[in-house]
Formats: sequence, C-alpha cells, structure tokens
Amino acid sequence: MRYTIILEPTNEPDKPGWYYAHVPALDLTTHGFGLEGAMEAARDLAAGWVAELRNHGEEVPIEKGAFVSHIRGSGRCHTRRVRCLQSSSGRVLMK
Repeated sequence: MRYTIILEPTNEPDKPGWYYAHVPALDLTTHGFGLEGAMEAARDLAAGWVAELRNHGEEVPIEKGAFVSHIRGSGRCHTRRVRCLQSSSGRVLMK
C-alpha cells in the first residue's frame, strides 16, 4: 500500500533539524531527524499500524489520492497533486 506523508519542521528550539511526519490516511503522526529520518519513522509507524489492524481483522484504509494546498493571508490558495520527494542524494523518499 502507498500513503502520502506530509513533512513539516517541528519548530522546537531544542530540536533543530527535526521534522513531523503526518500520514493523513491513517491518522498518524511521528517525527524524526531530517527528512529521511522523519520518512523512516513514518514508514515504520505505518507498517506497524497496518499490521495491527490486520491482526485484529480490521479494515486497512486505502488512500485514493492526495492533494496539498497552501493558504495565503490574502485568502488565495494553491493546490497541487502530491507526486514524490527526493533526498539530496537523488534517492526517492516518497511517491
């Protein structure tokens, strides 16, 4: 299964370089150091959560697509379909 992960800096002064990783389809949030650390934490958390749902015979959510939208102070917004994120080494982190 494939899930969208939204990354954002933690904005905590004592944790520079840390990011939150949100997985909206599963209603999960975690964090990690750097983008790759946050992505790894999200993958681990999502895998564990999906396994837990399956172990209990519960339905596993399927993401049907994701869009990211930004709202400006003027009330205007810009929306785009989520594609992929690559690390500085060119490794694909998210599709």
